[in-house]
Amino acid sequence: MSNSSVHNLSLSSGDTVFYREAGSPSNPTILLLHGFPTSSHQYRNLIPILATKYHVLAPDLPGFGFTVPAKGYVYTFDNLAKTISTWLKELPNSPSKYAIYIFDYGAPTGLRLALENPSAVTAIISQNGNAYTDGLGAAWAPVQKYWTTGAEEDRKSIQVLVSFATTKWQYTDGVSDPSIIQPEAYTLDQALLDRPGNSEIQLDLFYDYRHNVEMYPRFQEYFRKSQVPLLAVWGSNDKFFIPAGAQAFKKDLPKAEVHMLETGHFALESHLGDISKLMLDFLKKQKL
Repeated sequence: MSNSSVHNLSLSSGDTVFYREAGSPSNPTILLLHGFPTSSHQYRNLIPILATKYHVLAPDLPGFGFTVPAKGYVYTFDNLAKTISTWLKELPNSPSKYAIYIFDYGAPTGLRLALENPSAVTAIISQNGNAYTDGLGAAWAPVQKYWTTGAEEDRKSIQVLVSFATTKWQYTDGVSDPSIIQPEAYTLDQALLDRPGNSEIQLDLFYDYRHNVEMYPRFQEYFRKSQVPLLAVWGSNDKFFIPAGAQAFKKDLPKAEVHMLETGHFALESHLGDISKLMLDFLKKQKL
């Protein structure tokens, strides 16, 4: 099965998680965790490539895509990780071990899973998935101000981050030829961001992101203790998560592989071939 199938799984928590699945469950599992402002749709082109050798799972995080949280859901990264952890346990073909691809918000989500169950994570592929203050670019400045003050005026000042202009910019900025970026991805992202109440969810998550930064030392301790195999493949022109964040992994994981690509935040949109080859070569070295 190389093409992905789509599913909705109702959890014991009351949440319903939408996810894409491909490949045989008898093969090693790769969990693809998306970031802001997208969904599992981000991996639509990567999934068929990986599925020839791996069992691939790609959920939509709460607040994104087609996942429907229970009424009264509180949007924090702790809760996002709890939902994905519950989903993993309640899947019909629940994997006992898996590699994780972490991008943007997928990084603090996936690394919480690793803290919860370190032995389950066989390898990490980080594509602009940050775990060090070194990697926070200047684009974070307005959000960091909001972290400091919690003021309504500072919350309003970052409303622009959920606008169509910013969503499109995240896809095209730093790409040498923006004409290769297909408009379907950022248009779908924005349509889902524009659902009633969703912008407030996103602003809540931006505010809660400060707790991810507070957890960076714990993530780094996990790296040191586990020496988990890690591939960092990075869009070097990303304004949010800058190249220093990729190089920083080597502080705690000296054997980490780090590769820079001349592109922006959504590196898969322009460098699918490069990233998939690096992934497959890396996973083969890990005998996965």
